[in-house]
Amino acid sequence: MDRTQKAEAVEWIGNVFDANTVVVVANGGLSVSELEVLREELRKSGASMKIVKNRLAKIAISGKPSDKLSELFQGPTAIAFSEDPVAAAKAVKSFAKENDKLKILGGAMGEEILDENGVNALASMPSREELLASIVLTITSPAANIASAVGAPASNIAGILETLENREAA
Repeated sequence: MDRTQKAEAVEWIGNVFDANTVVVVANGGLSVSELEVLREELRKSGASMKIVKNRLAKIAISGKPSDKLSELFQGPTAIAFSEDPVAAAKAVKSFAKENDKLKILGGAMGEEILDENGVNALASMPSREELLASIVLTITSPAANIASAVGAPASNIAGILETLENREAA
């Protein structure tokens, strides 16, 4: 790797840490086929993984909030990253359950530094799609209740009105 390639790698790693949630893993002992399985799981969840040179990673994050992670870059190290705050953490945690050769070292989410427990906690959170679905359900639920009340037989509406009238009288 010549100087320009190293400079490009440093810039790329820095951009990854700036724009994504990053999980740092020790991947020593994983075979090539196991790494491919992990990469495939990450791709399915909208995340990616890159094996990085420790020295270049340390240079890329120096002076940034994620600088505290520089001590994690020792031995065979990779970073898993995603724009979705929980996608990379979920995929890595899932793979680490099945394969004890992969060790979660820590991570970064914006300016927040995460240890192994922090990454595991992040992985247990609902994904962006799950959160959006629950918000939509919460918003549409009152409308569904109104629609069912309007569509109810007149006797049910009369009963509802009588209950409301009794509440106001009390």
